[in-house]
Amino acid sequence: MNRHRSSVTFRVRTAIAVAAAAGLGLAGLAALPASAAPDVGGTATVAAPALFDDFSYTGHTDPKISEHGWSIRSNAGGPGVPGASWVPENITFRAADGNSVMNLETSTAGTGESTEQTEILTKAVKFKNGTYAARVKYADAPRSGPDGDRLVQAFFSINDLKAPMADDYSEYDFEYLPNGGWGEAGNILYTTSWETFDPEPWEAVNQHTEVRQSYAGWHDVVFTIDDSTIKYYVDGQLFATHDAKYLPERPMSINFNQWLIDLAGQSSTTPRAYDQEVDYVLHVKDEALTPDQVKAQVSAYRSAGTAFEDTVPGS
Repeated sequence: MNRHRSSVTFRVRTAIAVAAAAGLGLAGLAALPASAAPDVGGTATVAAPALFDDFSYTGHTDPKISEHGWSIRSNAGGPGVPGASWVPENITFRAADGNSVMNLETSTAGTGESTEQTEILTKAVKFKNGTYAARVKYADAPRSGPDGDRLVQAFFSINDLKAPMADDYSEYDFEYLPNGGWGEAGNILYTTSWETFDPEPWEAVNQHTEVRQSYAGWHDVVFTIDDSTIKYYVDGQLFATHDAKYLPERPMSINFNQWLIDLAGQSSTTPRAYDQEVDYVLHVKDEALTPDQVKAQVSAYRSAGTAFEDTVPGS
């Protein structure tokens, strides 16, 4: 697939970024001490260890973000446009329908130096089999300025590549490209399950599924990993089933980011800014929940007044 050849820098730098943002080395990412206590008004009853975050924070400097195990990226490097910055203050929070929503803003004025990207990830690398779910709002157009930039809006889990073609590398992606890129001309949503890759010369071992249509607006995205398959769901419907060959061998972090593939989609030097919003994230350890079960779990947390809980043990 063309995008995997053209995105070699993305794959290498993403693996490096996961380590760097967590303050860990590529020789092996060590999981940090495990779970934090429930936050705000009670605990939802769950059948298995789980991470739930409603992103009820006051801003990017809120100390609870770090206390709850998140790192907002500020270190330089890929993926994205060379010379771009990763800017913590461009992750903001707002109230919406009684809940809190996190916004990741990416902006540019057509140069690497003017490009600001955003990423938030768990410091703990402790998530493996089970259910990963989020409610994400994708945007087809910028909030301001001219449209056309080749943007990636992503929710994924990942660990580090210890060596080229190492067979214990793992990554599972939802990636929405509102304006194409990687050889695509228009809207496309990818799900990709990775076994491994070699950065040079480029060789990728993965399984991917894609749908070429607009996904602008709010969507419930879920992927489950058990002992036989990886399944991806969008808005309650099965989107893809990937094979046992791509199951993870090691734990991973959980990540959201938004970044530009290149600057070829829009040549204007007029500033523009794009938003990707996230309502919540949920991981349930070792249980492959259905989309309806995910909704019930989230509803239980919110009914209990629980904005955050992490009972997933460290590895």
